[in-house]
Amino acid sequence: MPQPIYVLNGPNLNLLGTREPEIYGHATLADVEKLCTETAASLGFTAVCRQSNHEGELIDWIHQARADQAVGIVLNAGGYTHTSVALHDALVGVQIPTVEVHVSNVFARESFRHHSFIAKAAFASLCGFGIDGYRLAITGLAAKIGAVAKA
Repeated sequence: MPQPIYVLNGPNLNLLGTREPEIYGHATLADVEKLCTETAASLGFTAVCRQSNHEGELIDWIHQARADQAVGIVLNAGGYTHTSVALHDALVGVQIPTVEVHVSNVFARESFRHHSFIAKAAFASLCGFGIDGYRLAITGLAAKIGAVAKA
């Protein structure tokens, strides 16, 4: 059975495709999950894709990633990026290589979005690539842990 990569999406990401399409584009969360599943499979992994509007549930899934021996986490914490010490602490606690992802370029937006508690617990952060940032995150994660693409 392929090793899992957890792809976790936080609040309001269930609204992708309809929420502020001028910022987030027209791709849906289903499109993100399909992209992640295909990218992970091409590298010999399985993507475990989950979305929640609840901070505690995201923390539980981070803990579950350790129990499931996930090789990595890709996290778009949404608005919790800028507020959640608890998510930061969960990531530090499980010690799983993590990539932070944002669909929009948070640094070209409101100043409150310029700070990330998640970035301090991740080995890399990506923003502004649209949903392709998830593909880049999984590919970069695989490179970080020494995985090779399947032929």
